[in-house]
Amino acid sequence: MPQIEQLASTYASQIFWLLITFGLLYFGIGKSMVPRIQATVDLRDARIADDLHAAESARASADATEEAWRTEMEAARMAAQAETVAAKARATAAFETQVRQADADLALRFSHHDRAVAEAKSAAMGNVQSIAADAARDLVVKLSGAQVSADAASAAVREVMTNG
Repeated sequence: MPQIEQLASTYASQIFWLLITFGLLYFGIGKSMVPRIQATVDLRDARIADDLHAAESARASADATEEAWRTEMEAARMAAQAETVAAKARATAAFETQVRQADADLALRFSHHDRAVAEAKSAAMGNVQSIAADAARDLVVKLSGAQVSADAASAAVREVMTNG
């Protein structure tokens, strides 16, 4: 069979060209394309490393800024709290001063009113004795028809009020 006999000569030539094609592709890709790809990968790795380094330094800077901000806020909070305490103390002192002054004013008014009440009571008690003496004289006249002097009626009322 002639087809089978041609196989050996055909295979040999195909294998030869296959090896040459693979060799050219291997060396062509290996020498021209792979270095470019490797350079791109290396460049990408370097860029990623630089970006990671920049991100790390930015994070450190942000942490430092945040810590400074927290310290500043804590100082401001403490200052505000101290100012609040001082304002509360000033307000309390002012309030206590006003209360003491109001108490003194009220005590003065009460003493004036107490004195006025005592004077009014004294005057009223003086009037009560004279009114009681007049009423006693009028009652004695109406009940018994006897006349009693104003001094005697006044003495009798005083005696009843001191004993009674």
